[in-house]
Amino acid sequence: MTKHTDDIIIASKVDKHFGKVHALKNVSTTVKRGEVVVIIGPSGSGKSTFLRTLNQLEEVDSGSLIIDGVDMYARSTNINHLREDVGMVFQSFNLFPHKTALENVKLAPLKVSKRPEKEVHESAKELLYKVGLADRMQNFPSQLSGGQQQRVAIARALAMKPSIMLFDEPTSALDPEMVGEVLDVMKELAAEGMTMVVVTHEMGFAREVADRVLFMEEGALLVEDTPENFFDNPTHPRLVQFLSKVL
Repeated sequence: MTKHTDDIIIASKVDKHFGKVHALKNVSTTVKRGEVVVIIGPSGSGKSTFLRTLNQLEEVDSGSLIIDGVDMYARSTNINHLREDVGMVFQSFNLFPHKTALENVKLAPLKVSKRPEKEVHESAKELLYKVGLADRMQNFPSQLSGGQQQRVAIARALAMKPSIMLFDEPTSALDPEMVGEVLDVMKELAAEGMTMVVVTHEMGFAREVADRVLFMEEGALLVEDTPENFFDNPTHPRLVQFLSKVL
């Protein structure tokens, strides 16, 4: 494992309600630069909600979030600027259907970052090559499998050159045989030192790639440990029960 130094994400006492539902209860954790943190737990445990607070797709009711040295809730913070630094990959691929794979990847750097066309074009081609889609650049989403569309979505997030990548159940909408191709791309990113926070049901990925695994239930962060301890020596009774059903 790489030696991680500074904290790139600091979540402190994050609290969130949706009406009467207490979605996040006093969640505190830190993620170091270059670390891969995987969040698991039953449906409705607050995993995705917590992930979405890290780029303010969900606002918190109380608590603080420091992302790459920037206080997300400081008045002076430009949230759009901060979001450029935090790439996000969702369950659904959210690609523009009328644009090719290449055009989908180029869109944000051109429109949001206003980078030069030539540079963006070359970078987008390199990213599609990186995710194994060099031969699919001119295809439209409807001409791609689910796994290929999700890999385009990963390339698109990387096109903004983020410091952090968030993955919200990136394989749960895929046919089982396509899951591996997406996880392989994520493993490669992890090996290159990308800071990643991943909500997933893929226990094998968590065990193999994570530096730390978090377990959430009913909005609370119950366990935070190394994959070895988490899977092989769980002590929290609720985690023991959960693992007995999923492993």
